[in-house]
Amino acid sequence: MSVKISEKTIVSTLEKLEKLQLNEKLHSELSWCWNSYLYDNNPEGVIEKSKAALELFKAKREENSRAVAKKLVQDLEKITLN
Repeated sequence: MSVKISEKTIVSTLEKLEKLQLNEKLHSELSWCWNSYLYDNNPEGVIEKSKAALELFKAKREENSRAVAKKLVQDLEKITLN
């Protein structure tokens, strides 16, 4: 499985989750999965948690299109589509 996971995208996702105070548990799980990925290059956890963040961000964009950048949503979609 060849997956291109951008550090910038994951860091931005973590920052946005924290800033919007969305799902603290997801923030900590994604952070853990990201650090695990850096160690073992197994993307499964990062992809799974990115999907959850993507759904949260899409819902937040429905409420307020300025809350989450469209680019961040698109970058997360690239990670989760692989």
